[in-house]
Amino acid sequence: MTASATNLLALLDGAPPFLFFTGKGGVGKTSLSCACALSLTDAGRRVLLVSTDPASNLDEMLATPLDNHPRPVPGAADLQAMNIDPEAAAEAYRLRVIGQMAPGSTEAERATVREQLSGACTTEIAAFDEFVALLADGAQGFDHVIFDTAPTGHTLRLLSLPKAWSGFLEGNDRGASCLGPHSGLKMQEARFRQALQALADAQRTRVVLVTRPDAPALKEAARTRAELVALGLANQWLAINGALMEDAGHDAVAAALQAQQRAALDAMPENLRTLPRSLVPLRGFDMVGLPALRALLDDAAAPPPQAAAPAAMAGVQPLGALVDELARAPHALIMVMGKGGVGKTTIAAALAVALAERGKSVHLSTTDPAAHLAATLEDGSVPGLQVDRIDPHAETQRYIDKIMASKGRGLDEAARALMLEDLRSPCTEEVAVFHAFSRIVSEARSAFVILDTAPTGHTLLLMDATGAYHRQMVRDFEGAASTRVVTPLMRLQDPSYTRIVLVTLPETTPVSEAAALQEDLRRARIEPFAWVVNRSLAASGTASPVLRSRIAGEHAQMQRVAGSLAQRAFVVPWCPEPPIGIDALEQLASEQS
Repeated sequence: MTASATNLLALLDGAPPFLFFTGKGGVGKTSLSCACALSLTDAGRRVLLVSTDPASNLDEMLATPLDNHPRPVPGAADLQAMNIDPEAAAEAYRLRVIGQMAPGSTEAERATVREQLSGACTTEIAAFDEFVALLADGAQGFDHVIFDTAPTGHTLRLLSLPKAWSGFLEGNDRGASCLGPHSGLKMQEARFRQALQALADAQRTRVVLVTRPDAPALKEAARTRAELVALGLANQWLAINGALMEDAGHDAVAAALQAQQRAALDAMPENLRTLPRSLVPLRGFDMVGLPALRALLDDAAAPPPQAAAPAAMAGVQPLGALVDELARAPHALIMVMGKGGVGKTTIAAALAVALAERGKSVHLSTTDPAAHLAATLEDGSVPGLQVDRIDPHAETQRYIDKIMASKGRGLDEAARALMLEDLRSPCTEEVAVFHAFSRIVSEARSAFVILDTAPTGHTLLLMDATGAYHRQMVRDFEGAASTRVVTPLMRLQDPSYTRIVLVTLPETTPVSEAAALQEDLRRARIEPFAWVVNRSLAASGTASPVLRSRIAGEHAQMQRVAGSLAQRAFVVPWCPEPPIGIDALEQLASEQS
């Protein structure tokens, strides 16, 4: 891979009005969607760039404050951008649903509906409603609307909502769900169907699958391609981001990285090979600000490489030192959180293997719909280590069976049928996953429980559900002095019970997103225990101009983490081979301070 140019711009030839950028977390969806938006506007097109990610960093990338209304982007004529604000969308949705209630509805009835509309599922569907409006109502004066989406699992759920809700609402105008009265929801059904039609129309929509030239990201892209085709979105383009294209020469690190990338591309899943494809170079600078975003697609505009900073960084310890600290407790809940693509699964698995090797009883699980734990461990086993996942489909069926057995007993056939229909609401999955999460959290009373969480936006929805459950329990038991209520949120807030580990990469945007997540947690009175900066090239000794330039940026971010953000900071070096399998994970956590 020694070519210098990218053919990403080929995907913009004859581009339809709607462009979707989707893929695994951390593959560069926001960078590429911004770069393409700028390319289109520089060519005289009117473009609206929209983020559907609850943890959007579009503001930082464009160096422009954004909200849930289109805002002009300074320095880019005819480009406007917006974030779909989940909280603002949820409040607007609540007001619309309540406004559809009968004029004679009592305040108590309205309060009940507002309570029904207080959960994370409502926030998700409300944000989706904003997204639907852009699809159903057309481009609204823009030549193109570009969607920068959340990581894959969240986006697939988003895109499946029209079909799920259309099927659920069809012929069902009774009862209520966490989205309010079904009769009110039926007003949305026509818009849902219009959205599906726009998504499936190749003349109107193109889906850009963004990936990296590594095996896990390509495997995820292949899975996403299949699921999108099943949803009717067959007009797809593959963008492979971050390919090291310079001549490696005699540099062992650059040669090893190129060998990794070449092997991954040679083994690309079959269903990706037939797609039109673009290869985008790895750049030596952060994708923040319009000049950098324009330079992503233009070799001539790229700034010169920077000199690398020293490898040693004060206040940052190896991962083995974190294992030492964690192992001092007899048991704990360890939640590994962060932006998609930063290596949460690898770090969670490495901590689990290291603690089990020290004789601890460890339960390693994941709340991530993508669930990469088995692949990371290569199905290996360690005495004392239990590995599983929260399977949304299995948990939903378990929850439905439990409710039907307890509350459906004694009901006639018609009433049971109505109850079962309500339980088939897409919202039930959220409740079921939360109950499974709560069960696993409680296990940390006597063992080490390590949770590999979903990418940030999806995790925040789960935390929102945890907070809503806590508030409901406190209300239910208010005044009952003899009853001590311990909710999952209270366990997460207890520093003697829970250790939150934030994982990031040594780059501006991932560090900023981890900092924003930390502030969200602190507002919920949850204090992160440690930060882990993953895949650092600083100690690699590379002479590659591109990689040395990236190391200079790493040093600034390491100082930022250790100096002002983290109580404890740890670093994991870049590995010539991906750390997959028990032996590799043991090695990752074996270095001591």
